[in-house]
Amino acid sequence: MSSSESQRLDQLLVSLNLVASRSRARDAIQRGGVKVNGKVVTKPSLVFASNVVIEIDDPAQDYVSRAALKLVAGLDHFKLDPSDQVCLDVGASTGGFTEVLLQRGAAHVIAIDVGHEQMHPRLQSDARVDNIEGLNARYLEPEDIGDQAFTFLVSDVSFISIKLALVPALELAEPGAHCLLLVKPQFEAGRDAISKAGLLKEPETAPQVAAELERWLVEDMGWISLGMIPSPIAGGDGNVEFLLAGRKPEDDA
Repeated sequence: MSSSESQRLDQLLVSLNLVASRSRARDAIQRGGVKVNGKVVTKPSLVFASNVVIEIDDPAQDYVSRAALKLVAGLDHFKLDPSDQVCLDVGASTGGFTEVLLQRGAAHVIAIDVGHEQMHPRLQSDARVDNIEGLNARYLEPEDIGDQAFTFLVSDVSFISIKLALVPALELAEPGAHCLLLVKPQFEAGRDAISKAGLLKEPETAPQVAAELERWLVEDMGWISLGMIPSPIAGGDGNVEFLLAGRKPEDDA
């Protein structure tokens, strides 16, 4: 690329090998993590020459996925500690949540996803990770995860309601286990509530939709709610998301 050639900022970051993808570039820019010639730029579409001075100060850069920041926020807010525990990561994808769990000292992470070949190579090769692909969590059976007991559950699922995807995992979790679930109202509200762009037609209803998931966790699944907070960053499509924390009672009493 010549020094005079200009590109959109999100494209330029990729061309200069400063980020892994345009989606990561857009996210970093929109969250104020990119400076051009010393000034913060928040519009990915602005055009710059390739010889500008670019600085990136984005905490998401340290992780395989921006989703990691969501789990970090939830763990810190609810003071949940996965250290020395066997964890189940439902909807693991590239491994953002798995990576955070390992960094926080998890003994082992069972990472499951309905897709294939998504997890980052450095996590695939980690002996502490069981990467189970092509597994629909809705039909999870103990033998699918080698009958391993787990005491910490995290999830980041899309295009399916948590009410469908997480019933087996919540039931299989050991008594006393903790969960931290990413709630995406756009996949909970029903098709009629979603625009063609995949956004809630009435975004002000998002907290109400999320609250129904908290009720479900407690009343239908028998867990104890530890609370719910908004995610510090929106979903990739711009939808507001929430983090729901819970604890499974020690017994059925």
